Amino acid sequence: MKLRLLPWLAAASMALAATAHAQPAFERWRAYTGVTWHTDGTAPFSGSVTAPIAGLHFDAAGQAYVSTPRVLSAGSPATLSRLDTSRTEGPARLTAFPSTQGNDVAADPATSLRSVLGFHVDHRNGWLWALDMGWVAGEKEAPAGAQKLAVYDLRSGRLLKHIGLDGVADRAGSFLNDVVVDEVRRVAYVSDSGLRSAPDNRVGILVVDYATGTARRVLDGHPSVQVEPGVKVTVRGAEVWPGNPLRLGINGIGLSPDGATLYWTVTTGTRLHALPTRLLRDPEVSAPTLAAAVRDLGAVGGNTDGIVTDARGRLYITDVTRNGIASFDPKAKRLTLLANDDRVHWPDTPAIGPGGDLYVTASALNDHFAGAVRAGSERYEIWRLRLPR
Repeated sequence: MKLRLLPWLAAASMALAATAHAQPAFERWRAYTGVTWHTDGTAPFSGSVTAPIAGLHFDAAGQAYVSTPRVLSAGSPATLSRLDTSRTEGPARLTAFPSTQGNDVAADPATSLRSVLGFHVDHRNGWLWALDMGWVAGEKEAPAGAQKLAVYDLRSGRLLKHIGLDGVADRAGSFLNDVVVDEVRRVAYVSDSGLRSAPDNRVGILVVDYATGTARRVLDGHPSVQVEPGVKVTVRGAEVWPGNPLRLGINGIGLSPDGATLYWTVTTGTRLHALPTRLLRDPEVSAPTLAAAVRDLGAVGGNTDGIVTDARGRLYITDVTRNGIASFDPKAKRLTLLANDDRVHWPDTPAIGPGGDLYVTASALNDHFAGAVRAGSERYEIWRLRLPR
């Protein structure tokens, strides 16, 4: 009997080894010591420690774009830039997009970018949708007209349309966090995490229609987008900002490839939620009907930040608690920890690169926002996971 079991045990061991081998591992793809907008690209920006790289997306040609939100300082030359990925170390070499003038804090707040965290690179239309929070460090509220979704032509940088969000977002209490776009229908979905109105966060989802230039607020204050009671945000085994706990509502937001399902997570929370977009796009659907249609897809396993969906509909969710990436398979309806690495400090924005691999920004944002990073010691990293094809 024991002899007959040996071949089976050997085969099982090989299968387990193969499964373990197939799990993707984080590779440090780029590691930058700050940022620079200088033309020679050698001298770091003097306020580099207050300009951490947060958002990341690629266009169809592989050009990378990054956001450096002005929530710590208003002094950076730009909040949205192209990234020169040919440089792998030293300061990240950035070029303001659409231009330095288009990022001028002192210019018309309705048209110039002031503080961008979330943005979307639109491959179908050749556009970039920039979500402007409107306010910069030192301001108690966003100036009138500054909260907006600005849409640019990627090739020329020309502003195609700006859609004001003051009517659906609070100039003092909103925190316009992330945006995802249905490129076929040209409809954007925005997460408002309400961080600036904590502890009673003014949270919700904004539905923005490019054709009409209008926006609506839905699921306003709904529990699925609100801070989860009793939850603390933890990173590397420690609570973030003890004594002044981080209370961040809906943050990561993702869309199925057919545009039929919207997904989201709450940073000060634990769960993944979803809703059919046909209901979100219909202004006649009542708030109770929308609320009843929200689906709880289960516990992610840690506190989260960003979401991206691949061409097959699989979700990749940055897990700041476990320094990794959680994955959701909508067919199997299963959430798993895809990969983690203690070197990845606050995985923020995930993006699918031109070759189909996953790239993730990690800039220790929690430490930067707490003022715990000394100038000259900042490290802004981009990690890569080679996804199974």
